[in-house]
Amino acid sequence: MMEKISIDEFKKVEIRVGEIRSAEKVLDADKLLRLVVNFGTEERQVISGIAAYFPDLTTLVGKHCLFVTNLEYRTIRGLESQAMIMAAGGELIPDGSGTEPLYLFETHAELGSRVR
Repeated sequence: MMEKISIDEFKKVEIRVGEIRSAEKVLDADKLLRLVVNFGTEERQVISGIAAYFPDLTTLVGKHCLFVTNLEYRTIRGLESQAMIMAAGGELIPDGSGTEPLYLFETHAELGSRVR
């Protein structure tokens, strides 16, 4: 079990709704995608290791998903990642038969809306 945090610590995490405008594979990286995400008032680049779960990148375009937007930016394979997409699942199946699906947190809330 992970260490517990206070509600004040949790309130520091900024989770916002963003629309995936485009998705493309990162060159020479099997697991990485480069997403361009619209947050209503700005667009950001998100580098994410979800490529194996979305072989048809067109299925991502237009989705309104949740992103952590106040993380320090991180450079991955020379590309700056400016947020982190939130997802659940994608774990290895214990019997070795593959992985369970990865689920994105989709919503119909307004772009840029903050999760409270």
